[in-house]
Amino acid sequence: MNKPLRHVWLVVSVLFVLLFTSTTYFQVIAQERLNENPHNSRAIYNEYGRPRGPIVVDGSAIARSQESDDNYGYLRTYDPEPMYAPVTGYYSVVYGFTGIERSLNDTLSGEADELFYERVSAVLSGREATGAEVELTLDAEAQEAAWDALDGRRGSVVALDPETGAVLAMVSSPSFDPNQLASHDQAAVAESWTALNEDPDRPLTNRAIGGDLYPPGSAFKLVVAAAALETGDYTAETEIPGPGTYELPNSSSVMTNHAAGGTEPCGPDDTSTLADALRQSCNTSFAMLGIDIGEEQLHATAEEFGFESSMEIPLSVTPSTMGQDLDDAQLAQTSIGQYETRVTPLQMAMVASATANDGVVMEPQLVQEVRTSDLSTIAELTPQEAGQPLTASNAAQMRQMMVGVVEDGTGTAAAIDGVEVGGKTGTAEWGEDRAPHAWYVGYAQQDDRKIAVAVVVEEGGYGSRTAAPIARDVMEAVI
Repeated sequence: MNKPLRHVWLVVSVLFVLLFTSTTYFQVIAQERLNENPHNSRAIYNEYGRPRGPIVVDGSAIARSQESDDNYGYLRTYDPEPMYAPVTGYYSVVYGFTGIERSLNDTLSGEADELFYERVSAVLSGREATGAEVELTLDAEAQEAAWDALDGRRGSVVALDPETGAVLAMVSSPSFDPNQLASHDQAAVAESWTALNEDPDRPLTNRAIGGDLYPPGSAFKLVVAAAALETGDYTAETEIPGPGTYELPNSSSVMTNHAAGGTEPCGPDDTSTLADALRQSCNTSFAMLGIDIGEEQLHATAEEFGFESSMEIPLSVTPSTMGQDLDDAQLAQTSIGQYETRVTPLQMAMVASATANDGVVMEPQLVQEVRTSDLSTIAELTPQEAGQPLTASNAAQMRQMMVGVVEDGTGTAAAIDGVEVGGKTGTAEWGEDRAPHAWYVGYAQQDDRKIAVAVVVEEGGYGSRTAAPIARDVMEAVI
């Protein structure tokens, strides 16, 4: 080979190597980064150019894809808009996705490994590939009852099936219209996004499972009572101290029995049974009880209920917590649901569900079933135990005490004729010159129907007046 030909061969070889290397780099090494680049319009059009699977509640789609008359191909729509928005989230050209749209994106888009044969079948048959249908565990009537009862007030309602962990209702208020963020009008989407993020009521926050967690107030006394029973030293009829006031150990602070500062004792001779202390929601009784059983026992019981645990339902749940390394004064305040105790409504619904399920907490789950376009089931809810904070006999005592709260205590507004209803109210202080949060945590059961529920109304005042009637409406919808 003469010299000029060798030069040509060398140049061609170098060019070929460069071409091969660059192609390999962009097609293999940089593929994921380029696909996820927000400026890659091809990836965006490809994503929106095929229909996502619907999100379904009780047989009706609450999120679906419909054909659009623009370059994107399909538009994600939601109905009814705000009631389910904290659960479904949104699917936005501009701001990505949240909620179920995010946590089950591969399933809804059809890219999940479980849908491989579905994709192959679509290609071979010439059909358009579609995502899987996701049916949620939510009960449409319970969800609507919770939404209507909150009536726009800031707060949340969570209801669970105690035996399976299925989430029957998950409402966060105020909410938002996800259609405004799913629109293909990017200017309008940006305007809506700005307004929602600047709203001081934080409508984009799912208060049921995250955001700024709440002090549970007296609703936490359920955890303290359970911890006391589990020591073996207490029963529902055990006499415990309940003076009208209690000076916290090594402190000049004085605790009273009521938020309004009432100094009445909890019973004759400053004593009452554990059941009566819960029925009357005696602060001094539970403060002293918490110190007596100790931080270690209280922590152990709380963790069995699910405190300190990260959960994916499949939405990510912020762990509920209580303080660590507490002195006696701090432990006393913790035992009435104050100090550093912070919870999600979901966690408090889990506390109620354990009582209704013979002491066993089931893992909360939001997805009932996942189906392909030909309605073949590829996944379904499988109940899983999360912990057992109570023995069956102690759970029965807890139900007895909680029924007393509803029949002749602070929770009478949650009563339902002909139905066993047990619960606990709470009035949680959280800031100076701010009205307390209102809580109700409880359960209802009739025959083979059971429901556990937690309600919080921000700055709602007394749980007995504000939260208990909301819980009653939700329980009635299921029972």
